[in-house]
Amino acid sequence: MTAPSTFGLSTEARNLHWLLSNLVEEVPGVRSVTVVSSDGLMLLSSDPGHQSAPAADRQDGPRGSSADLATIVSGIGSLTVGAAKLMDGGGVKQTMVAMEEGSVFVMSISDGSLLGVHATPDCDMSVIAYHMALFVGRAGHVLTPELRSELRKSMESAQ
Repeated sequence: MTAPSTFGLSTEARNLHWLLSNLVEEVPGVRSVTVVSSDGLMLLSSDPGHQSAPAADRQDGPRGSSADLATIVSGIGSLTVGAAKLMDGGGVKQTMVAMEEGSVFVMSISDGSLLGVHATPDCDMSVIAYHMALFVGRAGHVLTPELRSELRKSMESAQ
């Protein structure tokens, strides 16, 4: 993973980048991580420098692209919220998709943002879910509108 530049960011933004980097580096089986705003924009990524890598250079995430993972997470989040409304199920807390070659986890953050993780097929799902819950618990209260705006701008400048 290439560490994102946090130069010029607020303390809260740097802390969120650190939490995200820690999630990727410390949890076995995690390939890539993203945080997506409630309107579908990527706020944080474990690999912001490779958002539009050519297909031949892509290796880790869904085709290696952070933007692809953000799109998938946003779509899964939207789909599950709609399903929950149809079933009178209340708010969606977590969604997990297990595939032959990997897994995707999506967890709601208190402000409507989503945390998405792409993991290896042999990952320990309960360990990933636990660490995602820790991230959400630590990040949820600091994702203010001002911080979301700052994170969006930093993602745009990384492209």
